[in-house]
Amino acid sequence: MVSLWEHWRRGMGRGAGGQSFDSMGPFSGHAVELTKRHSEVSLTKQGADTGGMRVNLSWRMRSSDVGGGRTRPRGSLRHPLRSLKPEVVQAHTQGVVNVDLDLACLYEMKDGSKGVVQPLGGFYGDLSSPPYVKLSGDDRFGSPSGETIYVNLDNKDEISRLLFFVYIYDGTPAFDRTHAILTLYPSSGPRVQVSLDERAPQARSCAVLLLQNEKNELTVRREVRYVYGFQSELDRLYGWGLQWGRGYKTHKV
Repeated sequence: MVSLWEHWRRGMGRGAGGQSFDSMGPFSGHAVELTKRHSEVSLTKQGADTGGMRVNLSWRMRSSDVGGGRTRPRGSLRHPLRSLKPEVVQAHTQGVVNVDLDLACLYEMKDGSKGVVQPLGGFYGDLSSPPYVKLSGDDRFGSPSGETIYVNLDNKDEISRLLFFVYIYDGTPAFDRTHAILTLYPSSGPRVQVSLDERAPQARSCAVLLLQNEKNELTVRREVRYVYGFQSELDRLYGWGLQWGRGYKTHKV
């Protein structure tokens, strides 16, 4: 089976001129975690503002937070203390978890054009032409590879800002029961991580990371702003000015 990373290098990772983008990917041993106190980092100063960049969302849930949890394996009576420890499971187990977290991106170009890249409505974007942002696909159950958005930073001069956000497609509030991490893998230097670990039991969307291109410097800033609505509310919060309507997911092979 061809890995997602190989798929990126062979296909989606090729720009208009056939260039294949490289990234540190999961092999980078260093990470910068953005927190409330240290909320911003400059990709330009790190020399990581060119080439292919990917942004990955992964999540998991505790079975104890889902109605009924999972059946304990046989032999648990031999180790009674195990029953006191919450069991962590991957969210791709459909029988256990029924939460569909989606990774998406609002974009604004230097020429003023704006839009969204998201699975809802089938707006998967493009790498070789504006917005130079592309969603790899839609992970319905939080598989280990998660969901990934690719950004072609070789065209960063045309990008004004990108807002990476997460929303719950089925509308069931579950941010207080999910352990989600957004990881940015630039072309060089350490990866950048943002954890969605704050309790927001009624929230349905969360603005996670804002990439801005100002004064010839590319920076990323932690947002982690939970809202009780969906894209239109994030739009108002950040002044995007798009028109929103009801949308549905499309299946992408």
